[in-house]
Amino acid sequence: MMWRASLLLLLLLLRHGAQGKPSPDAGPHGQGRVHQAAPLSDAPHDDAHGNFQYDHEAFLGREVAKEFDQLTPEESQARLGRIVDRMDRAGDGDGWVSLAELRAWIAHTQQRHIRDSVSAAWDTYDTDRDGRVGWEELRNATYGHYAPGEEFHDVEDAETYKKMLARDERRFRVADQDGDSMATREELTEFPLMRDIETLEDLDRNKDGYVQVEEYIADLYSAEPREEEPAWVQTERQQFRDFRDLNKDGHLDGNEVGHWVLPPAQDQPLVEANHLLHESDTDKDGRLSKAEILGNWNMFVGSQATNYGEDLTRHHDEL
Repeated sequence: MMWRASLLLLLLLLRHGAQGKPSPDAGPHGQGRVHQAAPLSDAPHDDAHGNFQYDHEAFLGREVAKEFDQLTPEESQARLGRIVDRMDRAGDGDGWVSLAELRAWIAHTQQRHIRDSVSAAWDTYDTDRDGRVGWEELRNATYGHYAPGEEFHDVEDAETYKKMLARDERRFRVADQDGDSMATREELTEFPLMRDIETLEDLDRNKDGYVQVEEYIADLYSAEPREEEPAWVQTERQQFRDFRDLNKDGHLDGNEVGHWVLPPAQDQPLVEANHLLHESDTDKDGRLSKAEILGNWNMFVGSQATNYGEDLTRHHDEL
């Protein structure tokens, strides 16, 4: 029985190929291991020229931003007002929008496509139609039906698929937050990447629970017999000591691997939330009132009028 790719595998699994010299996946500086977050928008962040399309797509999500571009200014502001109320209700309900509430809203809108994808494929997984997906259902929908002990007997490289299956089950168990062996739509939507754990497993060849410097280098470079180690490898050893090994104990633990492959600085919703707060907080009290947001509404959302203005700006820049 042939393996069938699943939605969750396509969306969420981040795997690497065989090692090279240096590894083309890892790259000379290990960037292949680092999770590169998708941009909030492909539009240029060009507020200085009155082009707020990046902000619109970051705040609303790309598809909803298109809907707002077709609204009148009055309709656009009215819908933004309702969004402001939702942001506050989802937080502490104090009548203000804090940085944390704004960041949470942006992160929520950016995950909409994942929620939509899970919903679109839900019937494929929920085979017994009970409104939940068990591990057996997900496994069979993803890999096909196999009798115990006969998994992947009909495919090449069966061991690789067995490892993939084991990882998927581990992901499922983590996503199953209440531990009932059944996943809801919400739990599958929050399906974790677990990239830090899996990177540690990949690199930890002696299985001591840590990444040693030689294991780290082996992921980047495979030496030929009697070949002198290149200068960039020596640089990577220094990088390991100076920047990867945060507590300077000579190896990387799970937290240090997580800091490496999921850098804290890549919190794009937080960056955008800070930007919108800075541009809209007229009284500089570190939070936004509904009036402040509506007073700067054309940065948050578009309309027929703002769309026309941005078109004029782009046309002028092209002349």
